[in-house]
Amino acid sequence: MLPVTLNRTSGEPLPAQLAAQVRALVLAGTLGTGDRLPSSRALAADLGVSRAVTEQAYDQLTAEGWLEARRGSGTYVTATRPTGVTSRPTGVTPRPTRATPRPTRVTSRLDTGTPFFDPRLEPGWRRAWREVSVATPPRGYDDPRGVLELREALAARLGRTRGLDLHPDEIIVTAGTSDGLRALLPELRQGPVAVEDPGYRAAAETVLTYGREVIDLPAVDRVADLGPAVAAYVTPAHQHPLGRVMPAADRLALLEAARRADAVVIEDDYDSEFRYDVAPVPAMATLDRGRVVYLGTAAKSVVPTLRLGWLVAPPDLHELIVRRRTITHAGAAWPSQRALLTLLRDGWLDRAVRSARRVYAERAPRVAEAMSPYATLAGPLAGMYSTWLLPETDARRARDAARTAGFEINLLSTYARSSGLTGLVIGFGGVTDAELDQALAALTGALAR
Repeated sequence: MLPVTLNRTSGEPLPAQLAAQVRALVLAGTLGTGDRLPSSRALAADLGVSRAVTEQAYDQLTAEGWLEARRGSGTYVTATRPTGVTSRPTGVTPRPTRATPRPTRVTSRLDTGTPFFDPRLEPGWRRAWREVSVATPPRGYDDPRGVLELREALAARLGRTRGLDLHPDEIIVTAGTSDGLRALLPELRQGPVAVEDPGYRAAAETVLTYGREVIDLPAVDRVADLGPAVAAYVTPAHQHPLGRVMPAADRLALLEAARRADAVVIEDDYDSEFRYDVAPVPAMATLDRGRVVYLGTAAKSVVPTLRLGWLVAPPDLHELIVRRRTITHAGAAWPSQRALLTLLRDGWLDRAVRSARRVYAERAPRVAEAMSPYATLAGPLAGMYSTWLLPETDARRARDAARTAGFEINLLSTYARSSGLTGLVIGFGGVTDAELDQALAALTGALAR
């Protein structure tokens, strides 16, 4: 029997409680790689719960890469905790409570970063901005960490949705993920930065802009060594652009490599809320708060043009970033912060995420059904886009056909530096259902030819 206890009076669902406690047993070393877990039926009987509870917990941990189900054999642990990892950094107060000709018209973008916006939520969006218009702005420069009330709301939300136990003073509100990276880079010791390949183009470009070398970090391999890199930029929740979830063993291996190199891991928590097969995977920062810099954004859950995000860094880096932002008066726009605060307080953001998740869960299989005869899916069906592997000539032919039909679709090769991966990255958030069907017809028509 596993040493776990479920609290039926807690507001946390029983499967989530069980998953969290099994995860903690692995991290504590109580469960090691290769250990076999009780069957879902046996564990359910031991705990006095329905088998659905244990099955959901096992499914969640398997999706995260902590467990592996072997047909006819059972469920086994696949990851263990590395040495030298701390869950909370010291000095942090716990929470008190080539190019083709341009088309004649492009009407829609099937872009990876364009989210679905539910028109039924427009009244709440307008109400938030009306409240901004009557609020009194600060008389001087605002706190470089951001509006306190917003940081409090973000701390509560990140604890509830990403498993991060945060004090509001640990959070720095930024003008988006790239702004967070720009704030961090000057405070790192000299050296190159490893960035996933293929990976987030803006991150690689930002690193280069700050005069640092970019080292390509293979996005599909387990990291054993970071070499001279002083930081590794990764998107573990939903790898951008392949869509892969970084398995638990790979997360732990990366943290171990970072410890040996005395490097930090920069976790871009990209697209983390939009899983529709299992619950969102907990943030990597929950594994080692002293080694991971956490970056989040409202661009995918609200709108990209809001230009808001947040940064959580170990104490030494946190203090350096705040000191520089105080001197330079850097910070996110106060009106945008106030609007996001209202959206959080009113529950608007939760409704927006639920609505978008339902839309993505319906559209992703439609894209898969259309594309699977011609290309190979690079990752699981999750988020607001899917990536399809196929030869570059085929990808360009399909991309050009979509442009002629009025749709812009990204080539996978534009995200790759040395990996040589080719294909299409098809976003399905920022279009209507009819537009998506038209774009898929253009793509598959070109591929069929």
